[in-house]
Amino acid sequence: VLSGPTIAREIALGMPAVANIASSFYPNALRLQKLFYNTNLRIYTNRDIRGIEIAGALKNIIAIASGISDGLGFGTNAKSALICRGLKEILRFANFFKIKEKVFFGISGIGDLCTTCFSQFSRNRYVGEMVGKGKKLKDILKDMKMVAEGVPTTKAVYKIAKKYKIDMPITSQVYAILYKDKNPKLALKDLMSRPLKEE
Repeated sequence: VLSGPTIAREIALGMPAVANIASSFYPNALRLQKLFYNTNLRIYTNRDIRGIEIAGALKNIIAIASGISDGLGFGTNAKSALICRGLKEILRFANFFKIKEKVFFGISGIGDLCTTCFSQFSRNRYVGEMVGKGKKLKDILKDMKMVAEGVPTTKAVYKIAKKYKIDMPITSQVYAILYKDKNPKLALKDLMSRPLKEE
């Protein structure tokens, strides 16, 4: 598994980046580390394939939420809040399935999450932005001609969270916006109106 904050356009332009390589057979990870490494791309090995795959999938849901925030014209405060609380949701999901937390605070976790939420080249963030601006999801996906993995991932994770009663309010609101045509402003109001609690 190759994962991390690696926007393809930036890699192609030779901009510096880091990534994780994980394998169920660790010597393979070491071989691939040497194969992919160059002065612009630093590769770290990792043994937690499940953690990396979960982090890589769930970060796309939060990226859609961040894009919706952009589309509504909100600023950095709102996006940072979504990233922080989104990471909390991702950890809650991971903890339920007994996945170690370490990977979520590294390159494939918070690193990839931040990149996907902030990059203008992130497909999932873009989908969210267009939804936030009032466009229909089916029209956005048709015009993109590319895959935005976060859209089906949102539905799958929402169903799992509902089945096992995992508290994932951002995911729930993104699901409602994408699949139930909920007004994004109402979704934000519902998120901000949740009962107050300690962090």
